[in-house]
Amino acid sequence: METSRDDFIIAVRSAFLKKGAAQRFSLLALIIISIILLSLEFYKAKPLNIFRSITKDIIYRGSFIMSLPFKSFDRGYNKIKTHISFYNDYENLKKELYILKAQQVEIEFLRMQNRELKIVISESLQKSINNVIAKVILDKQSPFLKSVILNKGTKSNLKKGMAVLHKSNMVGRIVEVNYLSSRALLVNDLNSKIPVKIQPSGENAIMTGEGNNIASLDFLPKISTIEEGNIAFTSGSDGIFIDGIPIGKIKKIEEKYYVEFFTDLNQVNFVTVIGHDNGDNQ
Repeated sequence: METSRDDFIIAVRSAFLKKGAAQRFSLLALIIISIILLSLEFYKAKPLNIFRSITKDIIYRGSFIMSLPFKSFDRGYNKIKTHISFYNDYENLKKELYILKAQQVEIEFLRMQNRELKIVISESLQKSINNVIAKVILDKQSPFLKSVILNKGTKSNLKKGMAVLHKSNMVGRIVEVNYLSSRALLVNDLNSKIPVKIQPSGENAIMTGEGNNIASLDFLPKISTIEEGNIAFTSGSDGIFIDGIPIGKIKKIEEKYYVEFFTDLNQVNFVTVIGHDNGDNQ
């Protein structure tokens, strides 16, 4: 019975305190109520037992109901705290992902440049140890005038008239040289005129730039045997370029023959500059 009274008193005090009983009831009222309730414990009459049972149920249920808002508040607070933590983690992961993607793009770009540079170096070593590998640092292009600025000049022994290659294909010639830079006129420039030889027929012609990815063929023999798909090479007859540098394949448009370049001149990043075998291109 002692345990029952203690539990009852604790439940009553807990209920009133959670309700803010200190503001509504005086200490004297609590003492009186407690004395009355304790005195009732000595009587075992059935009505009193029922009353005590109902009273305890009301107090216990009331305590439980009154505690629900606090529990809900605690759960809501924990959920909000967890959500904020997840959001902060999400923002940090998003920033890390952005940095990783940027680094991946940079790595892919460097890999692409490395592959292209390896090809250029390999081809250059196969041809001559005196060839110069240069990077295109600026495009000076208009609808008809086509040239690029290279990052090598007289310091690297570049001279006017030297041939400019991309992946073993002719793409232009050096027309202006500075100490640390130079300008190359591309084969599709209107001012570009290069003597070529068509294989396998062996016919000679002059290739003139058209401002796009094809060049016209002039001064072909009146009776020509060239066909579409034949290859145009430098002839070397001008004494400037070495012979046998591939340029493009023959394409026929409305009864006129053109040279379609092997290289997309808008996608040139690294080039190999080579000179004439005689060495002097001034």
